[in-house]
Amino acid sequence: MTSDVTTAAPSRTPDRPGYRFYVLAVLILIYMLNFLDRQIIGILAAPLKAEFNMSDKQFGLLGGIAFASVYSTLAIPLAWLADRFSRVWIMTGALAVWSGFTALCGMAGSFGQLFLCRMGVGVGEAGGVAPAYSLIADYFPPHQRARAMAAFAFGIPLGMAAGTLVGGLLAATYGWRTAFIVVGLLGVLIAPLLRLTVRDPKRGGMDAVRTEPQMTAPTPNMAVAPVGTDRTGKIAAQIMLGLGSGLLVLAAFARFTDMISASPLVLAFGGLLAAVIGVSLMIARRTASVVIPKPSFWLLALGAASSSVCGYGVAGWLPLFFMRSFDLTLKQTSWYYAGIALIGGLLGIWLGGMIADKLSKKGKGAYPLTPAIAFLISAPCFILAMNSPWLIGLVLPGGGSHAQQLILAFFIFLIPTGLNLAWLGPITAAVQHLAPAAMRSTASALFLLLNNLLGIAVGFYYFGWMSDLLAPRFGEESLRWAIYTGMGFYVLAAILLVGASRTLKRDWVD
Repeated sequence: MTSDVTTAAPSRTPDRPGYRFYVLAVLILIYMLNFLDRQIIGILAAPLKAEFNMSDKQFGLLGGIAFASVYSTLAIPLAWLADRFSRVWIMTGALAVWSGFTALCGMAGSFGQLFLCRMGVGVGEAGGVAPAYSLIADYFPPHQRARAMAAFAFGIPLGMAAGTLVGGLLAATYGWRTAFIVVGLLGVLIAPLLRLTVRDPKRGGMDAVRTEPQMTAPTPNMAVAPVGTDRTGKIAAQIMLGLGSGLLVLAAFARFTDMISASPLVLAFGGLLAAVIGVSLMIARRTASVVIPKPSFWLLALGAASSSVCGYGVAGWLPLFFMRSFDLTLKQTSWYYAGIALIGGLLGIWLGGMIADKLSKKGKGAYPLTPAIAFLISAPCFILAMNSPWLIGLVLPGGGSHAQQLILAFFIFLIPTGLNLAWLGPITAAVQHLAPAAMRSTASALFLLLNNLLGIAVGFYYFGWMSDLLAPRFGEESLRWAIYTGMGFYVLAAILLVGASRTLKRDWVD
């Protein structure tokens, strides 16, 4: 069997467009499952809060720091391994781990146990994105990468829509536990498809020909790598399974303590997080020495992170907002928000990549400048969509019917939903060009560390914390006002990305 793998792989190269696009389709499917499992918690907010008697702030911790803490930090050592060993093996193990823990969320008997299961989802998903970015960069030439990255990012709206619709309908019919279990088992069943049909291409094989020694990728071509390298990839997958097993033990302990604040759990969580951060920084020091001195890296990462505070935060809280402020049921919210996420997200991601690819012919600065403009448009559109009764009232006395208000809000929500995802193709493509090909997975992981640790952890928690803070004054409408305050992060993101547009050409690596 070893010889079959070694000899068959070279025929499946980026030179064959059909196979190249097949690989992209599989990666989009995996990314869709990534976001489905990540975001399903948003549509389940109401039943989860009722089950475990959580405040908005506690739910913000569950949706934010529980996932983002390990997802962001563990991504660096896993990306480091992906730059050296089998990216496909690492992604396969990652998919199995995060899907398994999503299913286990449906068996949680306490807030503490659910918290730790969400950490387990983060452990798995840490190995799912940066290696995929690197694979895409090695399957598509530079002039197509922004569009390929944008197509890969289709997994976000597809996953959000599927998680919202399938999760919401399952929860409304069979309960929230069934929703977690069904979507989790789906990912476990699909994991073998990735491992058996996708191969690692030559690293940097689609880049321009270079003569500088420092730009030559020192890592072997995984398509013809010796068996020992593939075995190391298996070990990397087993490391993730081991970390997942450790969290399972903690989750079992939480089952009996029934308190996330119990001292043993706090110490275990803090110790695990500190260890992962320490190992991550040690492993990434070589790539960090290349990208951290570049102003473009910080401007791109912090700009994306500022937008993600709203992107992830608003996406996680909008289902509960629709139920509180638009008087929708769980089933109605599932259909309503799934439509917004799917239509708006697909349009925004594709247009962002396509426009940036076209504008990049006039200068590299177009990559960050395109999403900067998009963010400045997104903020007022979100506010207008949330106030559709007032908007209709400018034309129709009394603000129109409830149905008219929902229809108007739906179409306005499509605009910021699309625009706030337009950064994914241009920015992730630009980050790929801040480091040589052999460092791309780790460079992406460093970028994702800042983006996700701030975007997911801060974003999800911020809106819940602000909602609780404003509740004494605004009551059920406190979440609306919390979202209003978060729109300032879009303005900050635009400022940072405009700055990146002025430095990117100097920091670019072909």
